[in-house]
Amino acid sequence: MTNNRRYLVVFGLAVFVAGFTAGTFWQPDVVQAQTDGKVFELRTYTTMEGRLPNLEARFRDHTMAIFNRHNMDNVGYWVPQEIPNQLIYIIAHDSREAATDNWQSFRNDAFWPGIAEASGVGRVNVESVFMEATDYSPLK
Repeated sequence: MTNNRRYLVVFGLAVFVAGFTAGTFWQPDVVQAQTDGKVFELRTYTTMEGRLPNLEARFRDHTMAIFNRHNMDNVGYWVPQEIPNQLIYIIAHDSREAATDNWQSFRNDAFWPGIAEASGVGRVNVESVFMEATDYSPLK
């Protein structure tokens, strides 16, 4: 191996080790402050066949904004590749008690019944799981 090549290999390894070390030991406090005490809710909606596009439009055009109005933070939305007619999403609440209040407020929203009816989604099976971030989670 030539001296130039040996230098590049050693330099590249040093840069990798420095970056890995910095990333391992330096965790910004800003991320920690954003999730302290929050509870995350994983929700899975299964629609009738062919109604997923309607459900996605309802979330995209209306539901996410209503969630925001009622103190629910939109974290992410997914559609499984192997499971048809399913939408999976995560929202965050300030606490489990806040989640109960947020959902009640959502159900009482004056616009929600009309939006739900007009969307053409029909019956949806809903599963909900409440979670808290672990101490090793990038969210924590």
